Amino acid sequence: MKARYPLTIISICLAIFICVTSCRERVHPPVDKGKLKIITTLFPLYDFARNVGGEQAHVTLILPPGLEPHSFEPKPGDVIRINDADIFVYTDKKMEPWVENILKSIDNKKLLVINASKGITLLSDVSPLHGCEKTRQGEPIEHHPEDKLDPHIWLDLTNVQNMVDNIRDGFISKDPSGKNFYMKNTAQYGARLSALDREFKTSLSNCRHRLFVHGGHFAFNYLAKHYNLAYVSAYQGSPDAEPSPRKIMELKKLVKDNEVKYIYYEELITPRVAEMLARETGADLLFLHGAHNISKDDLEKGTTFISIMEQNLTNLMKGLECR
Repeated sequence: MKARYPLTIISICLAIFICVTSCRERVHPPVDKGKLKIITTLFPLYDFARNVGGEQAHVTLILPPGLEPHSFEPKPGDVIRINDADIFVYTDKKMEPWVENILKSIDNKKLLVINASKGITLLSDVSPLHGCEKTRQGEPIEHHPEDKLDPHIWLDLTNVQNMVDNIRDGFISKDPSGKNFYMKNTAQYGARLSALDREFKTSLSNCRHRLFVHGGHFAFNYLAKHYNLAYVSAYQGSPDAEPSPRKIMELKKLVKDNEVKYIYYEELITPRVAEMLARETGADLLFLHGAHNISKDDLEKGTTFISIMEQNLTNLMKGLECR
């Protein structure tokens, strides 16, 4: 019997070692030597950084696939990953309010922090109808201005180019020897963004409707303004905020008065309000992706920011009846 105890202790120690090693590998995935270790907060930033960094960067997304980002709170393992990185990329303190406190706990003095929104003017987080402040009958839609700013800057493709340039500049600062490589990658990706922007402008220039109604949270403000569309959403600000009965009544009236045929719903959020609006107005549902994050299946399929926006254009053209 006594001979069994040392074996038991050895087995326990071995199990602990395997667990610690396995956990550390999950927190610190293996990275090829010489590559920049990049941590990003949102899917767009993850995709932008991959396009800029190419094979010279190991880019990871701190946000788990399928998780709605507005309610995300980093765990201790996430802090370890950020502390162990070369570069940390986030959108702005409006989109990721947890970043400031996290960075105070980071002791990696060489960590380069990139605020991707640098140089971008944030729009007000209100729900105006761009170019369509009144319904067909001339009755105003009531707005409730709040002292907030809209953080969804990546849905304006001109902002995306600015964000990509900010990421490029950070990469060059961290790795000056790779300047030409990062410049080339950025130029190539920028050309794809410019082509997509032109396609949006052309495709949305001749539509029967200019108004799109969104049964989700207020995320498409930048897209609407950039392409001169009218936009209204059910949720003001956070997707956790329930729309009031009065807001629902306003939306139903707006849909009927303007003969809106489609209600848009978004990714990773139960489309309860969109379904209700569609059911009570006779409209159909269409998907519009805010690109905050993607599902595990989409990640494995190789979904990109550009492919998301291409599908958004297809669905906008259908909903607005564009020729």
